[in-house]
Amino acid sequence: MATYYTLDFEQPLRELDQEIAQLKSRVESLTSGDGISGSGHPTELAEAEHALADRLARHSQTMAELYKQLSPWNTVRVARHPDRPQGRDYIEAFCRDFTELHGDRRSGEDPAIVTGFGRIGDFKCLVVAHHKGRDTQEKLRCHFGCPHPEGYRKALMKMQMAAKFGVPIVTMVDTPGAFPGLEAEQRGQAEAIAVNLKEMSAMPVPIVSVVIGEGGSGGALGIAVGDRVAMLQHAWYSVISPEGCAAILWKQANERTNSQAATALKLTARDNLELGVVDAVIDEPAGGAHRDRPDAARRLERWIVAQLEELTEIAPEELLERRYQRYRRLGSFDEVAPEPEAAAEAT
Repeated sequence: MATYYTLDFEQPLRELDQEIAQLKSRVESLTSGDGISGSGHPTELAEAEHALADRLARHSQTMAELYKQLSPWNTVRVARHPDRPQGRDYIEAFCRDFTELHGDRRSGEDPAIVTGFGRIGDFKCLVVAHHKGRDTQEKLRCHFGCPHPEGYRKALMKMQMAAKFGVPIVTMVDTPGAFPGLEAEQRGQAEAIAVNLKEMSAMPVPIVSVVIGEGGSGGALGIAVGDRVAMLQHAWYSVISPEGCAAILWKQANERTNSQAATALKLTARDNLELGVVDAVIDEPAGGAHRDRPDAARRLERWIVAQLEELTEIAPEELLERRYQRYRRLGSFDEVAPEPEAAAEAT
């Protein structure tokens, strides 16, 4: 249970973590060596174990209460937690025989997007995933998870290869957005994303996509056109980041405006499920995926395998029609005319 990085709303957990660490150390010191000796030790050990069990129970209860109703802005913070599993972490956890493929054969290699063939459950798949990096050097190489055009073109080339051989595609989205620098625009950032949207919509193989952390704008959509789209419980998915929205609407991004923007954007997993943007929300372990990465990986793997079992039984023509209809439904609404009595009263 890590205490070196704690979100500010987790202050009650930080205090319990410290108490638990002290009590564990106390219990270990009382039970170390050649056993318990001295008349006072059995009583001290029993008291320490009882106190430890109490603190652990309080920790679980407090964590459940804190994470039960996260605000949208705190959801964004959890999605950005430095210990949250990233694309490569999930690949290592449940992709067997993974062979990474590099380069777009036009400009170069972009480590912000990982591509390769592997096995998930009983299925051979192409895996495409964003990766932000862990240490400072890796983050710089991965542009903090913001892909350049060559990343999207690399992903498209590998997806076209998968489609050629009838291999399903699994994508894991975790990006604050595509890289916004001048050099990326010069190499056709918008065009690369647009081509991915067009080509993915017509690929005759199952595509399963999961937002595992951040899902920012076109940077996320560039690998997220799928037959089934899901979000992890504490991920976010929106047309813009809360800070970007706040800077546009209020001309400043601070704690207050960021929180207001996050609420207005309807970016949480539950919001996106209610709006029909995603098809499912995958529950995370208590306290978020960063607290139990193996369990988070198992949950994600189970959902992916379940979707592939269903989608691989569908004929390509029907698969494409369903995918088309899925995206046609996004943003649709029913306009209901007011009752005559209500209209008369309004005038």
